[in-house]
Amino acid sequence: MSSQPATTAAPRLRRALTLWDLVLYGIIVIQPTAPMPLFGVVYSEARGHVVTAVLIGMVAMLFTAVSYGRMARAYPAAGSAFTYVGRELHPALGYVTGWSMAMDYMLNPLICTIWCSKAAGNIIPEIPYAVWAIFFASLFTGLNLRGIKASARTNAILAAAMGVVILIFFGAAIRYLLGMPPQGADFFLRPLYNPETFSFSALFTGTSIAVLTYIGFDGISTLSEEVENPRRNILLATVLTCLVTGILASLEVYLAQLVWPAGKPFPDVDTAYVHVAGEAGGWWLFHLINATLLVATIGSGTGAQLGAARLLYGMGRDNAIPRRFFAYVDPKRRIPRNAVLFTGAVALTGAFLMSYQLGAEMLMFGAFLAFMGVNLSAFVRYYVRGERKFRYLLPPLAGFLICFYIWLNLRWPAKVAGGIWLAAGVLYGAWRTRGFRSELVEFEIPTE
Repeated sequence: MSSQPATTAAPRLRRALTLWDLVLYGIIVIQPTAPMPLFGVVYSEARGHVVTAVLIGMVAMLFTAVSYGRMARAYPAAGSAFTYVGRELHPALGYVTGWSMAMDYMLNPLICTIWCSKAAGNIIPEIPYAVWAIFFASLFTGLNLRGIKASARTNAILAAAMGVVILIFFGAAIRYLLGMPPQGADFFLRPLYNPETFSFSALFTGTSIAVLTYIGFDGISTLSEEVENPRRNILLATVLTCLVTGILASLEVYLAQLVWPAGKPFPDVDTAYVHVAGEAGGWWLFHLINATLLVATIGSGTGAQLGAARLLYGMGRDNAIPRRFFAYVDPKRRIPRNAVLFTGAVALTGAFLMSYQLGAEMLMFGAFLAFMGVNLSAFVRYYVRGERKFRYLLPPLAGFLICFYIWLNLRWPAKVAGGIWLAAGVLYGAWRTRGFRSELVEFEIPTE
C-alpha cells in the first residue's frame, strides 16, 4: 500500500488588518505631533502662512498617496519608491531615486539629534548645545547598539499620550483666545491669508518644509500582505492617513498662530511651538509640550537611525558599498554594528555643521524626488500602458506637478547640497557599474 508524502504549505502572513487598523498605523508612524517641531521654521519661511502651507502639502500628498496606493497593488511585496521607478520608468532613474532616499535615511536621525538638543536646552539651559548634541547622538547610537527596539504596542501608547497632550493644548489655546478682547474676522483669517506678508514664493518655500509633516505615510504599503482586501484598503488607508494628518496638523498650527502675537519673534525658531504653548498655558504647558515632543523625537531619532543602519547594511551586504565594514553583524547582538556607528557619527557631525532647517530641507529634496518618481510611475503604468481613463490621468499628473513646483521652491542651499549628493551618487554608480555597463546598485529599503 503506497502513500503519498504529506505536503505542508509554507506559512503565510495572516490577513487580519482592517482599513482603520491601517489608518491608525499610519497616524502612529507619522506621529500626531508631527507639525509642531516644524512650526517655527515654516512660520519664518512662509511669512506666517503655516496653515496654508500645511494644507497645500496635504493636497500634494493626497494625490501622491493615490499613486503610492496604486503602485502597491502592482508590487505588493517590494513596496518602495525606487522599485516602482526602476521597474516602470528606467533602472537608472530607480537608482537615482534610491540614492536620494538613502540621503533621507541618513538625515532623519541628524535632524532629530538637533531638535532634541534644542528641546533639552529649554529644560536645562545651563548645559551647552554641544553637550546635548553629543549626548543625544550617543543615546540613539547606544540604544541601537543594544538592540533596543520599540514595540508596536509602545508606539500606540505613545501616540495616544500625544493625542491627550494635543487636546490639552487645544483646551488651553481656546481658553486663552476666549480671554482676549473681541477680535474681528481678519484676526481669524490671518493664519490662512495675511495680505501684508503674503508671497507665493515664500508660501511654497514654507510648504517645501511643511510637507515633512506627512513623511512616513508610504510605510502603509509595507503591510500589504497582512491586510484584508489589500487592493482596496492600502490605497484608501494611505489617502485617509494623509487626510486625517492634514486636518489635525492644520488645527494644531492654526491655534498656535492665533495664540502667538503677530510680529513677535520666537526666542528659538526650532522650538517655537513650545514657546507658543507657554504663551497659551504658562510654564506648565511649556514644559509639558517640550517634554512630549522631546520623548517623541527621541523615539523617532532612535528608529530613524536603525532604519538608516539597516539600509547601509543591505547595501553593504550586496557589495554596493564596502562589504567588509557595512555588512558586519555583531555576533552577540545580531545588529549591523558598524553601520549603526557610522550613522551615529554622521548625526553627530551634522549637528555641528548644519541647522535643523537645512537638514529638513535636504531631506525634503530627496523625498520630493521620490514622490515625483512614484507619480510618474503610476501615470506610465496605469494610463500610458493601461486604460486611458481620467482617474488614471489626474492624480499622478497633479501630484507630480505640485510636488515639482514645491521642490523648485526649496532654498538654494538645500538644492546645492542635494545636487552634490545626487552628483556623487551618479559618479559612484558609474564607477560601480564601469560606466553603467553592468547591473546598477540595489537599495534594500527597510520595511520594519
